[in-house]
Amino acid sequence: MSPRRIRALLIAFVLLPPLTAASCGDEPSGVTVGAAAVGTVAEIVEASGSVTARAAATVSSPAEGTLAELRFDAGDRVRKGQVVAVIDSPAAERRLDQAADALDAARSGGVPSGSGTAGFSAARHRTDKRAGKAFDAARDAAAKITDADLKAALLAQVEAAQQQYEAASEAAAAAVRSVQRGVASLSQAVNALGTAQRLQAQQAYDLAEAAVDALTLRAPVSGIVQLGGATSPGTPALTELLSDPAAASAAGAPAQAPLAGVDSAVAQGAVVGAGTPILTIVDTGRLGLAAEVDETDVLLVQAGGKATAELDAAIGATYEASVRAVDLLPTTSARGGVSYTVRLTLGKGEYPDGRVAPTPRPGMSAIVRLRVRQAADAVTVPASAVVSADGRDTVWAVRGGKAERVPVTLGVQGEDVVQVVSGVGAGQRIIVGGADQVSPGQTVP
Repeated sequence: MSPRRIRALLIAFVLLPPLTAASCGDEPSGVTVGAAAVGTVAEIVEASGSVTARAAATVSSPAEGTLAELRFDAGDRVRKGQVVAVIDSPAAERRLDQAADALDAARSGGVPSGSGTAGFSAARHRTDKRAGKAFDAARDAAAKITDADLKAALLAQVEAAQQQYEAASEAAAAAVRSVQRGVASLSQAVNALGTAQRLQAQQAYDLAEAAVDALTLRAPVSGIVQLGGATSPGTPALTELLSDPAAASAAGAPAQAPLAGVDSAVAQGAVVGAGTPILTIVDTGRLGLAAEVDETDVLLVQAGGKATAELDAAIGATYEASVRAVDLLPTTSARGGVSYTVRLTLGKGEYPDGRVAPTPRPGMSAIVRLRVRQAADAVTVPASAVVSADGRDTVWAVRGGKAERVPVTLGVQGEDVVQVVSGVGAGQRIIVGGADQVSPGQTVP
């Protein structure tokens, strides 16, 4: 039996009388006699775990500036897509103004036709350089956005713009080469280069405008607001509080822990830098559990299996739970043991007197008891009756008043009672206590 496995018994019914004690002579022998019974036995795997949220996301400033508006306070509930804050960034606005001026110049200006092919090549290289800087700046701005959907959209916009510009730049280069070979007119090269320049200016403006639009921060998920970042000294990282690993994509990079004794919340009007956490939104609509199950037991755990949980924060209460999934990849503990994360859906809790248990909070510690196997209408014997002999499980059966060692095959193993698949039948008298004092052929009343 694995030392890491905790077993519990659920007796549905017992067909035989309770166990009785026996003694030899006038003095107690220390040997207790009972009988195999019929009942239901459940095998339980116990694991440490913690409460997890359905999803969470920290909303951070995408640029340096000031927090112009903070529309929600701690504890408020928000919906996905709602505006939660606005950043005032003069630097981002300035870049947009510069891009607008460059776009106006590109639309009204042109490439001097007398500059020759060498001048056209130099102009194209300058345009390429400006385009590269604009694309790099746009990627840097997108990387500071914590809303995964918005970040992906901006990065896709940058990628599409770059591909479009590269095609226009190559067309301009091909036009210059055609002029050099004498197969195209100078005006064709002028038009191709002008098209590339106007496209670059338009794309730079569009990307700068998208960066300004991103200063209006929206809720990536629905949930409850917590001001500041998701971590503080001594608390787990945001991704550790999520019930679904896929939800971590909405979380962004975990915020750095603030100094001890300093409020991590950013007040309206405060100066912020790119990446400064403004608030965290936690979706507690469906709480879960993440339990670390030892490798020796994890193969017994199946999706859909039932479990119960007890929390350090609600002593005496029991919460129902069910297994959603078992991770394929292991985690290694500091002591070198290998375990697997089992993810469960957490249900309501109840105290023994029927009172409703409080709703847990993400990160709370829990002891999870997973019901991995169960046998109904099974022949059962007390776990104390099973002894190991020559590498086999055996019990001492009482037959004809004599003790006889009988090999048995065990099935589901509970903490107090185990299932016997073969070896003894229901009603068979057996030694249930003091088995170490029994020898073959010993008289047992």
